[in-house]
Amino acid sequence: MAEGEFAHVRRYLDGRPRARFNTLPLLIALFCLLWSYAFVAGKIGVTDCPPLILLAARFSLAGVLILAISWLRRDQWDLTWRDAAVFAVLGVANNALYLGLGYTGLKSVSAGLGALIVSANPVFTAMLAALFLGESMTSRKVIGLVLGIVGVAFIVWHRMSVGSDSPHGILFTLASLASIVAGTVLFKLLAPKGSLWIGNGIQNMAGGLAVMPFAFTLSSVSDIVPSMRLAGAFTFLVLGGSILAYLLWFHLLKVCGATAASAYHFLMPPLGMLFAYFVLGEHVEFRDLLGIVPVALGIYLVTRPAAAAANRSMT
Repeated sequence: MAEGEFAHVRRYLDGRPRARFNTLPLLIALFCLLWSYAFVAGKIGVTDCPPLILLAARFSLAGVLILAISWLRRDQWDLTWRDAAVFAVLGVANNALYLGLGYTGLKSVSAGLGALIVSANPVFTAMLAALFLGESMTSRKVIGLVLGIVGVAFIVWHRMSVGSDSPHGILFTLASLASIVAGTVLFKLLAPKGSLWIGNGIQNMAGGLAVMPFAFTLSSVSDIVPSMRLAGAFTFLVLGGSILAYLLWFHLLKVCGATAASAYHFLMPPLGMLFAYFVLGEHVEFRDLLGIVPVALGIYLVTRPAAAAANRSMT
């Protein structure tokens, strides 16, 4: 074959659409691991530090790191004042309220049960997304959500029957759930444009500023017990939680939609309990793990349309 013919073949091959590796499953897996382990890291943190002081320091440091890195890289500021204001509002809902209330609950609730309660996020998000975001509520999604509820309820029922979690702590955790649902719907409803990286920095700074007055009014720095476990938990919460996990969360909301992305929270109870078992020694029985089966099937049914769409966009 002549050289000119080789060039023709190369041009033909270069012009063909090539399948791209779909990174979405890896991003979902990483998000679930980071988000579920954050309950364990939070439980460790609030053992040695007042929860609101821990969160004020966490949010503020994460915000400073993100914005400083953006400045050093000379990233383009492509957010309007409206976008910046939206991310600040999300910082109050997704950071200050969600984690402020949740960490207060963790003082008297196990990490496993905290993850269980927050995993009801998909149910309320799906209902609000259908009402305010126009997301379709198909029979497949309804069945998937019901299966997720059944699986989580089975685990919760068994945990409550053998545990000693405080009703006071459970109320704070339920309020935390309402905050993350509101933040999820607001993100999709207000749809801020521009860099998610810079937006996450603004969100963290806003969350830190919102929590700080309450942190130093309701608690004291003298209550902090310095320890290596506190330092390790704080490092993970800043880098793995506030920076990476939230960046992945916003990306999944954009790619998958509010209902499908929130469905992955059904995975948090089994993952949270496993992490709590290995790291904190919290009790887990085989009956707890049986709830994973309907949970996994429910996630598949809720997210299959979104996953198929994402796969098509990757090819």
